[in-house]
Amino acid sequence: MNIFDILGPVMVGPSSSHTAGAVKIGYIVRKLLGEDIQTAKLLLHGSFLATGKGHGTDKALIAGLLGMKPDDIRIPDSFQLADESGMEYSFGSIMLKDVHPNSVQITVTGVNGREIEVIASSLGGGRIKVCKIDGLEANFSGDYPTLIVHNIDRPGYVTEVTSMLASQSINIGTMQLYRDRRGGNAVMVIECDQEVPEESIKGLEKLDGILKVTYLNLKV
Repeated sequence: MNIFDILGPVMVGPSSSHTAGAVKIGYIVRKLLGEDIQTAKLLLHGSFLATGKGHGTDKALIAGLLGMKPDDIRIPDSFQLADESGMEYSFGSIMLKDVHPNSVQITVTGVNGREIEVIASSLGGGRIKVCKIDGLEANFSGDYPTLIVHNIDRPGYVTEVTSMLASQSINIGTMQLYRDRRGGNAVMVIECDQEVPEESIKGLEKLDGILKVTYLNLKV
């Protein structure tokens, strides 16, 4: 535990879970999409649904989708700013299984047509966990450059991706592998110590059997 776990994040209040964490979730979803958001559908779960409005969770999520961070003084005005930018958004409710009470499912479409669905949770102290991307397990913090590769469950893809990272002198911090069934769809979630070059990501996207590559780029 470090001092920030004790003191909490620098943020616009009132709550590190319902406000700061919610902003970070929206921000990470925007980063994962990789482009400005045209439409957003947000389905709130648990305490996000029950008490989130009073804590500004709705405005915090939209602020993050607009690219704001938890200390941005514009967070209370996020609805107005979203309307001015032309971003369409809607809220609803959902019952999710096996997630933290402070959770949300966000489906976004970008201005260039890219789409992504993310389930994420706010864990307290401004920390979050991305639970699922496009229906498949993910389980990462959003604190490191993260490469998410969806592929057909066949031999060779893990070697292909890790070899690419090694050739770029990129160190792997954590790596998780999931699949929905044998021979079905699989996903690699790789947290890296360095940013992954755009040309390397595009190279992965061209490989036969790679269904989708999503990258969390934390460069400002």
